[in-house]
Amino acid sequence: MPGKTLTVGLVQHRCTADAEANLARSISGIEEAARAGAELVLLQELHRTPYFCQREQASAFDLAEPIPGPTTDQLADAAKRHDCVVVASVFERRSAGLYHNTAVVLERDGSIAGRYRKMHIPDDPGYYEKYYFTPGDLGFTPIDTSVGRLGVLVCWDQWFPEAARLMALAGAELLLYPTAIGWAQEDDTQEQARQRDAWITIQRAHAVANGLPVLVCNRHGFEPDPEAPDQGALFWGSSFIAGPQGEILAEGAVDADQTVVVTLDRSRSEAVRRAWPYLRDRRIDHYGDLCRLYRD
Repeated sequence: MPGKTLTVGLVQHRCTADAEANLARSISGIEEAARAGAELVLLQELHRTPYFCQREQASAFDLAEPIPGPTTDQLADAAKRHDCVVVASVFERRSAGLYHNTAVVLERDGSIAGRYRKMHIPDDPGYYEKYYFTPGDLGFTPIDTSVGRLGVLVCWDQWFPEAARLMALAGAELLLYPTAIGWAQEDDTQEQARQRDAWITIQRAHAVANGLPVLVCNRHGFEPDPEAPDQGALFWGSSFIAGPQGEILAEGAVDADQTVVVTLDRSRSEAVRRAWPYLRDRRIDHYGDLCRLYRD
């Protein structure tokens, strides 16, 4: 049974063209977090490679792999060696021509506890994910583990309150977001500040609205556009952990490899939900229009 506290870790790092070096950074971060007492470790989105979705390139499909596969095998070994649950992001090759952006949950014994396939898929300049990823088909279903029931979502999902709420309604005890987000070079400093603040605010709001801790892990560093190396994305790091009232418990740097570790008090969610009973006061009999794309 999970204890009264849970120590969690985030592994934030730069990604280069060397996939094995990137994976080694992730595994080293798992070890560092476990040494600090982490029982649950979250890795960043697509942590083994540069963020290849800046362009549409058929050759990038070669980066995909099955689950289980080479990446999950190595991470399973790390989870078992360090006695912690690991949440990792994988470019999943489900079949020829069918690929997903998938978060895999690895148990302490190295077994696969479950997976979540990214549901919301962006298609925007620098984030051409619809070319690569089929939308998830597993729904918003938490994954049961030895450290609790995890509501795992991925990156673009983090902007949608519906996804967080559905995970909470299914009994998730924490919300976890592996992510890859940053600034375009044409953004001025004011626009950069607005974007990063909005990103932090929306996820803190999910914590508040659902009375749950939120874990967010993002990469950092400049990654060049494959077709225009002098252009690209500057990922803003800033991985953070928020408590069930949205309070920031720990935050990573904008521009550094960092392992962030915090101990959560599991009783806080119960106490917060008793004081702010949003789930009790929902008017589900009047929310039918939420199932419409737009109210014309």
